Amino acid sequence: MSIDVNNESGTEVDEQAILDIARYALARMRIHPLSELSVIVVDADAMEQLHIQWMDLPGPTDVMSFPMDELRPPSKDAEEAPQGLLGDIVLCPEVAKKQGEEAATQHSMDEELQLLTVHGVLHLLGYDHEEQSEKAEMFGLQAAIVDGWRAEKGLTGPSPAPTVS
Repeated sequence: MSIDVNNESGTEVDEQAILDIARYALARMRIHPLSELSVIVVDADAMEQLHIQWMDLPGPTDVMSFPMDELRPPSKDAEEAPQGLLGDIVLCPEVAKKQGEEAATQHSMDEELQLLTVHGVLHLLGYDHEEQSEKAEMFGLQAAIVDGWRAEKGLTGPSPAPTVS
């Protein structure tokens, strides 16, 4: 799996954890090991520009996903998914910090960025949360991936609750 993490935000973030949880999520979703993903960490001004340009919404947001080859997890019957370019995930640590502090289960900016990385991966794989049934499926899968990764890493305490809207 080729995953690039590029921090352009000026904020110190745990890039290794972002890389690790992205790799874990893609493996868990059975994405071809030669697929490629890019994660870019930007400041609030850059995220706001992307949010306006691509979503026509004001202000910065927490995470945006830009799919490339529209890869999907393989069906249960398929042996392997095709390889390709998954796309880009853009994260904003300033928004993540605020969301982590305001969450019901308060957590760190880095924990929120890990959650947002998984959220972004799922969007790249075609998951969405517009409809209530889609939201339940996506957020359930997101929680299972984050919990599985945290357990594998031996991290204790409650997993971050979904703060992504």
